[in-house]
Amino acid sequence: MLVIVAPGQGAQAPGFLSPWLELPGVPAQFATWSEVTGLDLVRYGTVADGDEIRDTAVAQPLLVSAGLAVASALFGPLSDVDSALPVDPGLVDATAGHSVGEFTAAAIAGVLSPEDALTLVTERGRGMAEAAARTETGMTAVLGGKREDVLAAIEAAGLTAANDNGSGQIVAAGTTEQLAALAEAPPERARLRSLSVAGAFHTEHMAPAMERVRKAARSLSPGDPTVRLLSNADGAVVEEGSEYLDHMVTQISSPVRWDACTQTLADLGVTALIELTPAGTLTGLAKRALRGVELLAIKSPDDLERARALVKEHAGVFPSGTEQEG
Repeated sequence: MLVIVAPGQGAQAPGFLSPWLELPGVPAQFATWSEVTGLDLVRYGTVADGDEIRDTAVAQPLLVSAGLAVASALFGPLSDVDSALPVDPGLVDATAGHSVGEFTAAAIAGVLSPEDALTLVTERGRGMAEAAARTETGMTAVLGGKREDVLAAIEAAGLTAANDNGSGQIVAAGTTEQLAALAEAPPERARLRSLSVAGAFHTEHMAPAMERVRKAARSLSPGDPTVRLLSNADGAVVEEGSEYLDHMVTQISSPVRWDACTQTLADLGVTALIELTPAGTLTGLAKRALRGVELLAIKSPDDLERARALVKEHAGVFPSGTEQEG
């Protein structure tokens, strides 16, 4: 059983898009997507520095466009990207995205077209950037420690457990003063790592952005998923496109439960996981949480051959008791 996952904000690095632009059809597609987003995605993905692509308004459309391009390279002809999305259900058994990666997953599953996904995520990025500018906020990863101790320390500091990533990693978010309080009283046997993000994502601080995206989403007509599509809200498989779109909106100010998504994948019997570019974060988490599952982080076009082999070997192959329904 094969799952395709898409990373969230923070996975981007300067120049990560460069090798993909060497593939036929990719530059033309990014030219189109740059018009859709109003951003020079090629420049941001090739020569822009770390500070430029850290900007939430830039990072989110850049990540989603990169994921869609790689999915198209893996599953269909780049000369006609839209025909490759949604992906043929026979080639993917499930898909999920972490935070903004849900927009990539939504297009892979046919809930949104690539253009609609990019249009909406552009509004999301701008809205979250504006919300972050209102108050000095941030995020800190808490690594290790007992789960109950970590959650208690986060709550005591007045913070929100904004990302529960599983594998001993919970991300706390809130004001700089609250983050300082956590640093002064960290949970036992845990390490703190400040994250290079612009604000307290997936908390109440993002409420203005949620309303902005909700308004933009009203003009869209989502389709129902063509493959199993997991929600960050609780890790459940969502069967209706309208419900998934609503989850994507509310998730802006609600915690990401990647731990729950991982548990669902384990329960479904996933045997292989492929992470789209810029890859590494989610496969790293899966190494601890999904032992025995074949993992591949697609970091460059050189990884496509191995990815296609995993698709051929694992897609549509269900462990006993977890066969495809319908």
